[in-house]
Amino acid sequence: MSVLWARDVSIRHAGRRLVGPVSLAVAAGETMGLCGPSGSGKSTLLRGFVGLLPPELAVEGELRVVGSDPCTASPARLAELRARAVLVGQTPVVFPGSVLANATFGLRHLVRAPRRALRDRAESALRDAGLWEEVADRLDAPARTLSVGQRQRLCLARALALDPGLLLLDEPTSALDAAARAAVESAVAGLRGRRSVVLVSHDAAQLARLCDSVVELHANAVA
Repeated sequence: MSVLWARDVSIRHAGRRLVGPVSLAVAAGETMGLCGPSGSGKSTLLRGFVGLLPPELAVEGELRVVGSDPCTASPARLAELRARAVLVGQTPVVFPGSVLANATFGLRHLVRAPRRALRDRAESALRDAGLWEEVADRLDAPARTLSVGQRQRLCLARALALDPGLLLLDEPTSALDAAARAAVESAVAGLRGRRSVVLVSHDAAQLARLCDSVVELHANAVA
């Protein structure tokens, strides 16, 4: 069964097609890459998968994301969907508070569990994100003290702590230096076969290294 399934999905604005049509299917444990030139709608498509498009944009076609249609889902169902299909953006956003508070941010809002259980899940996520060894002795330090590359992996850990069915990664290394990029790539590579991932990148070599399949979008906005 596909975790993400799209058939002839297009995104339009005032009748003008901006993205698509796109057809794809992401299986459990598969890492799929999305590539294409600037303006082809890669980031817009990811946001459409989780119902985060502005109201003036309309999604057409058939779409199922972790069992739900984001185009017709109720607000409550969309909130549930976004906890199961988690979007990690290009710019790492950390919240005020500690490294640990950031790693458990989503969990504390969505999961009723003892503090120790939340910490254990956060630790597991930080390990999967390749960050644990760097922050284990400073979990109480402000997250803003981390480097940009560490912040990006903290955002990845925050998503992984939710145990999502699908990760949507939007150019997660484009703002990083070579060393930080390699660390994030290593974390994403470690998820291969264990998590379902859609990775947007302009770097064809990166997609070849990390992905099981690649779908190319075209800048073909037409009326």
